[in-house]
Amino acid sequence: MIINYPEIGVCGLSCGLCPTYHTKTKSRCFGCKSEVRMAVGCPFITCAIKRKGIEFCWECEENERCEKWKKHREAGKRFDSFKCYQKLEDNIVFIQKNGVEEFQSVQKIREELLQEMLKNFNEGRSKSYFCIAATVLEIEELEKAVNEATAQSKESGIREKSKILHSLLNEIAVRKNLLLKLRK
Repeated sequence: MIINYPEIGVCGLSCGLCPTYHTKTKSRCFGCKSEVRMAVGCPFITCAIKRKGIEFCWECEENERCEKWKKHREAGKRFDSFKCYQKLEDNIVFIQKNGVEEFQSVQKIREELLQEMLKNFNEGRSKSYFCIAATVLEIEELEKAVNEATAQSKESGIREKSKILHSLLNEIAVRKNLLLKLRK
């Protein structure tokens, strides 16, 4: 089977916004559909790709009555694992309405903003926080916060820069009743 979208998970997660995708160690993940992850698999990779030869769960004719898929989506509304699931349902709706190509282009913009945050504002302890922010906040909000933090922190050290961006992102999250941490 040809994988057309290796950085979009079978379930609708954006791999490019995951902390393990942005690590520089041996544990780096190259996406849910990378060769390594495909070998390890997950229940959705096994079912969709390996058994049915489809790239996404929502392409399956059984997706509306699949209990495993339903449980995963419901759990994603309340809990996270190592990856933020707060926007999983929104991702699926967006893809079904606008297509995978459009979703991928939006995720690339989010990933570029995330990379900028990691490069210029990560004091060594904020990777997951920035990944979640890049996942749940609107692109315009992220751009504005990054630009404002850049302007406010021109002469600052990395800790102060990080603190400024955290403050700006937290303000947005509080106003929108969003969490910028994993929900356990």
